Amino acid sequence: MHIDRLLFSQGFGTRRECAALVRTGAVSVAGRVCAAPEEEIDAAEGLVIHVQGQPWPFHARALVLLHKPAAYECSTKPRHHPSVLALLPSPLRTRGVQPVGRLDADTTGLLLLTDDGALIHRLTSPKRHVPKIYEVGTRHPVDAMQIERLLHGVVLDDSPVPARAVACMATGERSLRMTLTEGRYHQVKRMLAAVGNRVETLHRSAFGRLQLPPELPAGGWRWLAADTAIA
Repeated sequence: MHIDRLLFSQGFGTRRECAALVRTGAVSVAGRVCAAPEEEIDAAEGLVIHVQGQPWPFHARALVLLHKPAAYECSTKPRHHPSVLALLPSPLRTRGVQPVGRLDADTTGLLLLTDDGALIHRLTSPKRHVPKIYEVGTRHPVDAMQIERLLHGVVLDDSPVPARAVACMATGERSLRMTLTEGRYHQVKRMLAAVGNRVETLHRSAFGRLQLPPELPAGGWRWLAADTAIA
């Protein structure tokens, strides 16, 4: 692949802008400065290019894990808070990564983003039943009756079909861990309200087989391999 095409595929601007980067000597591969936009490069996973001195791993499809902080919206057109996309480097935004599902602005935790539309569909399809684990802080004490009702299912106002937690356990006097395989609007908050409690804090700690790395700070992100087992 021509180096300018490779840069374009990675989100470093228009074809003209990518060619200009090469012509100014800003791009190198394996310690060697690329001389011309038409230079052929073997575009394979594991390739690292340097652009203006910064390393960038080549990925045919981008897949990243983000530790979402509070006060960020999972939207390309945020209304009240900055978009989570503002936490990512410009090339990822340019190539069009999108959140896989959504977390409310005040919800923190594991969020996946990708430019692979087929992957987004697979992971968000109701037929797939991908589990997500939430750590919930509540206003009132959690009791056994609330846990039982969450597991048995509660009817919400948008569907006569009960919303059920596939797993739920108290983790403290005012906290619980709940696993869902659905993705209804404000589901955790509405389910807790339905059993007479209220969500004070909400944090997603796992998505499918992925767990939020404990060392990844809020606002931090990392690449995931294209073949990462998620669901």
